[in-house]
Amino acid sequence: MDLSLSGIRSLVVESDRVRELVELMRLFFRLGVTAFGGPAAHIAMMEDEVVRRRQWLTREAFLDMISACNLIPGPNSTEMAIHIGHRRAGFVGLLVAGISFIVPAASITIVLAWAYVRFGHLPTAAGVLYGIKPVIIAVVLQAIWRLGRVALHTPTLILLAIVATAAAFFGVDEMIVLLGAGVLAILTLRMREGLSAVVAASATAVKAGAATAAPFALGALFLIFLKIGAVLFGSGYVLLAFLQADLVDRTHWLTQAQLLDAVAVGQFTPGPVFTTATFVGYLLGGNLGALAATIGIFLPAFFFVSISGPLLPVVRRSRLAGAFLDGVNAGSFALMVVVTWQLGRTAIVDWPTLALAVASAVLLLRFRLNSAWLVIGGGSIGALLTLAH
Repeated sequence: MDLSLSGIRSLVVESDRVRELVELMRLFFRLGVTAFGGPAAHIAMMEDEVVRRRQWLTREAFLDMISACNLIPGPNSTEMAIHIGHRRAGFVGLLVAGISFIVPAASITIVLAWAYVRFGHLPTAAGVLYGIKPVIIAVVLQAIWRLGRVALHTPTLILLAIVATAAAFFGVDEMIVLLGAGVLAILTLRMREGLSAVVAASATAVKAGAATAAPFALGALFLIFLKIGAVLFGSGYVLLAFLQADLVDRTHWLTQAQLLDAVAVGQFTPGPVFTTATFVGYLLGGNLGALAATIGIFLPAFFFVSISGPLLPVVRRSRLAGAFLDGVNAGSFALMVVVTWQLGRTAIVDWPTLALAVASAVLLLRFRLNSAWLVIGGGSIGALLTLAH
């Protein structure tokens, strides 16, 4: 009888695990198809799905994950997907969520790369993007509002966020903003406890590369993108600098025009911006090149999240480490505000785009409509408006 009950319990546990993995796969595959607008927009859509709709995570836990992603190299939105998968279903969930988010975008990119090689130019997507961009602004603003209410829970953190936002607006490096906010939060805690402490922080980034051309090889392509995935902090513009140095200036595998087209593909396809690597790999080595470049640039993200994810609860239990994480959360909030401002200036360019942004915000905040439907609707309206003109 005991063995029978034990067997039933095992089956129930196994069934629950399979259900969790299927849920993760469905969610992140759908986000991989519909998540336009870059990392800030992707993270906002994830917050809508896993915090508000499904309640898999608290907003506090979600914010801690954002901060952890900001402190490690690699694509932030992909790392968030991996973190959520790990928290939901362990190591297998980590793999399922990350791969499900990457594969749709990489597949779309391969199709575009084929068209580029076949026809010599990229298919136009201006109309679709015209309608999607203002919707994305509304999605990100909603997430900033909700996350800010949790992240900025003391006057000190509100002040930190204001200072960090000003620093980011004036072009201070992202890592300095984040680490500086964390260090200031620790100092504030020490002062409040009446302790004297001296905290010093320094960050140095050193980049070096040879200037000789090299024959193309799949192994070398994989290693170039593995290196980029392991050391790159920041936005797609930072990725552009790495690709320029390694693939245009050093190896001469790409022309300047091909590089700009590759970055454009990463910007207007859904899912991770780092699928720029997939496009470059296909141009240089066909399907095998696309596979080598994609695995190379995303593999470090799985490694860094697998070792940092389990440490988050431990960090949160420490008073000093928790204060540092609170400060980094305030810095992350500031960076999201600045990115949203920058996106808004390019997305809201006339009365139709302003109307789309306002209508999307109302539908999100008042009626809690799924953001994926808004993205699809915005793209459709943008395409129709463009055709009408």
